[in-house]
Amino acid sequence: MPTGYETHSLGDWKLQHGGTISDAHIAYKTFGDPSSPAVVYPTWYSGSISDNEWLIGESRTLNPKNYFIIITALFGNGQSSSPSNKPDLRPWPEVTFYDNVRAQHELVTSKLGVKHLKAVLGWSMGAGQTYQWATQYPEMMDMVIPFCGSAKTSLHNQAMLEGVKSAVLSGKRASSAGVCKGEAIQEQYRGWTDEERTVGLKALGRVYSGWGFSQPFYREKLFESVLGFKDIEDFMLNFWEAWALSKDPENMVAMLYTWQAGDCSAQEPYNGDFDAAMKGIKAKALILPGQTDLYFPPEDSEIEVAHMRHGIGKCIPIPSIWGHWAGGPGDSPEDVKWLDGILSDFFEQEDMPALEAKFGASKL
Repeated sequence: MPTGYETHSLGDWKLQHGGTISDAHIAYKTFGDPSSPAVVYPTWYSGSISDNEWLIGESRTLNPKNYFIIITALFGNGQSSSPSNKPDLRPWPEVTFYDNVRAQHELVTSKLGVKHLKAVLGWSMGAGQTYQWATQYPEMMDMVIPFCGSAKTSLHNQAMLEGVKSAVLSGKRASSAGVCKGEAIQEQYRGWTDEERTVGLKALGRVYSGWGFSQPFYREKLFESVLGFKDIEDFMLNFWEAWALSKDPENMVAMLYTWQAGDCSAQEPYNGDFDAAMKGIKAKALILPGQTDLYFPPEDSEIEVAHMRHGIGKCIPIPSIWGHWAGGPGDSPEDVKWLDGILSDFFEQEDMPALEAKFGASKL
């Protein structure tokens, strides 16, 4: 499997809400032959390009021998243009899913020469970008598979993200400017000391610990039996805090804005009409929420599918107690097997009733 990643220059990238990322770039990595059917696979909150590779391989549905797979990195993830690699741009502007997908489309069409996609798929914020692709460029792909994500960030999810944002900002005694806003800046922007970064990121990790996995995951102590931690505090220190401390706090806040503001109807021609946006999806849509996901519950996904045109979408929950982690990043072998299996069948035949018969009958 190839290593590293490449970047594509975007020039001065004008944003949906009026800002600009000067001399912007998008990071990406490809697998397979460019002449094969193309698949776009965006990254998730905090995730690097390599964090997506667990779903790619010759034994997987995303087989580089069969498909030209393009992993694209979110603005703010530290590889594409981000606060951490553009210290001159402060405060960081409001970057939406629309801005990200427009950049991905530029990469795919202008740089890579791909005119049509077999599929777009992704986990979590990758699912949000998948919905964005489906509504922003509805003629571009044959199928979309968002897993453990949403077309529009729910009010409950926005509230959860306020807790995450406030936790990290508390490290430098700052606060949120509000829902779908970044840091509240009093007079002028101030950076972070090393101590403030540590305090804020540790807080972010501990707040997130109650959301990433489900109640039964903790009840059954899968963090011990499967992930190998000795107790709950070991899990806090060496999973959650370790994850958070590997990140940049300004990147994390930048991506939180993108997530909180997620709404694929907030673009022309839908102009905020969610029903119209969902009915604008033309690709076959396989929606895979986590059965026990605490912030992207199956009920929300079912509502999204109900707004789609008849026969376009199907919602099949992932039968797992791993909560949000059922959809990635590959820590649960059983869930990886289930997800790869349903992807394989969908890629081969796109038969929604057959998929529901085979995968929809599973119960926790």
